Amino acid sequence: MHHQLPSTSGYLSDIMASLPYFRPEIYLVALFLVIIITDFLFDTDTWKPSRVIAILGILLVAYMDKSQFILLLLNDGAKGHFIFNQMLILTQPEVKFKLVIDLLAFILIVYSQWDNKLAAHKKGLSDFYTIIISSVFGLHLMVMGTSMVSIYIGIELVSIASYLMVAYNTEGLFGTEAGLKYVLFGAASSAIMLFGISLLYAFTGNLNFFSPDFINNLNKVDPLGSSFGLLLVLVGIGFKLSFVPVHFWVPDVYEGAPTPVTAWLSTLPKIAGFALLINFLTPYIFFAKWKGFDFQLCFSIVAILTMIAGNFAAIMQTNVKRMLAYSSIGHTGFAIMALVTYNESGISALIFYLAVYGIASIGSLMLASYFANNAEVTTLDGYKGLGSKYPLASICFVIMLISLAGLPITAGFTGKLFVFSSVYGVYTHGHNIWMLLLLITGAITTVVSLFYYIKIPWSLFIKKSDVVVVSNKISQNLLILASLLGFLIILLGLFPHLLY
Repeated sequence: MHHQLPSTSGYLSDIMASLPYFRPEIYLVALFLVIIITDFLFDTDTWKPSRVIAILGILLVAYMDKSQFILLLLNDGAKGHFIFNQMLILTQPEVKFKLVIDLLAFILIVYSQWDNKLAAHKKGLSDFYTIIISSVFGLHLMVMGTSMVSIYIGIELVSIASYLMVAYNTEGLFGTEAGLKYVLFGAASSAIMLFGISLLYAFTGNLNFFSPDFINNLNKVDPLGSSFGLLLVLVGIGFKLSFVPVHFWVPDVYEGAPTPVTAWLSTLPKIAGFALLINFLTPYIFFAKWKGFDFQLCFSIVAILTMIAGNFAAIMQTNVKRMLAYSSIGHTGFAIMALVTYNESGISALIFYLAVYGIASIGSLMLASYFANNAEVTTLDGYKGLGSKYPLASICFVIMLISLAGLPITAGFTGKLFVFSSVYGVYTHGHNIWMLLLLITGAITTVVSLFYYIKIPWSLFIKKSDVVVVSNKISQNLLILASLLGFLIILLGLFPHLLY
């Protein structure tokens, strides 16, 4: 016991020194506890204090994210800072990822109360807010993880919270089936990832993939064995990103889940998953002469297949949420294009692209909620002729869709331009055939996406319906928020430097 005291003292000192770098996460834990206590103390059906606390609390967490920029500049310059005995790392790109996550979480918390079907839950949404906050904490761990243990804990926190959100207020057998599918597929991917982690630990004797010993020991293993272990870990990460071939759960789950939950699943876990991948790939690219698994080749193939599968499958859909689900798969493939460049411009382009994609995706699903609330429609046929009845909502929907398609003056066009530029820059230096194939596939699938995105404006403004839609309630709050997001999409398209 006595010989362990010096190391224990060192660990405690490192923990205390790490706390200032972990302040947003400490606030998230405190916010989680405050919402639970508030739910016990107050009647949430009258004043809904849990929602107010969640909204103000997540804004405070976002402010603490911003303060971490100053902390890093003062103490570490442009370098990253390891915390909690190298279990986590904090760098400027990771702070940007966390800031994007927290601001999008703020939008989703505000939006969730205005979806009629989700708000109809007999117990209210207080529990839903605690689930969201716990999920955001897991997303932060995913963004900062440098150890197999920390990333697994982060992924499991997000997964469990996601299972609860998907099944929070299911309607009918299809919603229940979607929740059950998500749990089963998620549990299987988690088990596969855990097996991969155990293999890598057996090969290296180390769980910290930023440790030089981890790469050096893995280099000594037969490439087939190390590649197998790495592939199993990537399956778990890929489940959150929903790239091919672990994308099969997305359409049913997105369609069956409450629409705000669909907006959550299509954005925040993806953003955290990309940040996790950046950390996971860094040692293999910079810390050693890695001779095993070719990550650039693997992710180039995955990106091409994901863009093709997502965009071409979306053309055949008639349910709006299901179409946007396949669309999100295509966007994952496009974002991987920026990841495989693995340089500063590629990472900056990735962060910008994910941020504007998140805004447009949430805005699109928010407007799907609006039409479901007011006209009780969920399919393209149901949208016929609604453009004249709901002009502002329809125009906002068009703005979101042209941003997702990547048409000019919107932020989506600028984001895609940045991604294409970063990939083309890598291609001009090495003339890598895979970079060229990524550029070609990205251009073709961007054109293909126009064929299904245009279906909604076509139904809203061109097609006519004989059915008279009678609206009992106008979701004004939802329309105001969607209009603000539409304005933001245009603003960032014209002035990308505000975010880039």
